[in-house]
Amino acid sequence: MCGKAFIQRCDLKTHLRTHTKEKPYICEECDMAFTQRGHLKTHLRTHTKEKPYACEICDKRMARKSSLNEHLRIHTEEKPYVCEECDMAFTQRGSLKTHLRTHTKEKPYACEICDKRMAHKSSLNEHLRIHTEEKPYVCEECDMAFTQRGSLKTHLRTHTKEKPYACEICQKAFCHKRNLKAHLRIHTKEKT
Repeated sequence: MCGKAFIQRCDLKTHLRTHTKEKPYICEECDMAFTQRGHLKTHLRTHTKEKPYACEICDKRMARKSSLNEHLRIHTEEKPYVCEECDMAFTQRGSLKTHLRTHTKEKPYACEICDKRMAHKSSLNEHLRIHTEEKPYVCEECDMAFTQRGSLKTHLRTHTKEKPYACEICQKAFCHKRNLKAHLRIHTKEKT
């Protein structure tokens, strides 16, 4: 079919399934089908929650060896996936794929309610809360609720008095980036 050669007959038999689309290994839990027994075995861990691969550094557990290998890059800071457009590097292939949308302007996720398009699934999920009015992020101090985690994080500064945005000219600090931007206009007016 494609001219590919194999040493063992079982490898040829497995390969042929890529052409025939035959998936003889079926999950009894959810009826998903697989071309290889090993893929079914790995899939079954989604049901059993078994995570046999452990990180030796932080003890985080994974269901797949490939997931562990990707996770280890967090500790080694290895970033083998490099963007050809801007040279940004990533620990995971999926992160690079998602990043590329900043260059291609691709927005594959569409809101079924208002047709607004998003580059990331997480952005779409956050956007949907505008329509559902769901506010899952609740402040433990005052019970205010927010649709986005970032909004809660920003709100918490009203309680902690944290001011992470500092003016480089006069060192005055602000809770919100927008307040720093407004403040910087004072310095630009002083120069003119």
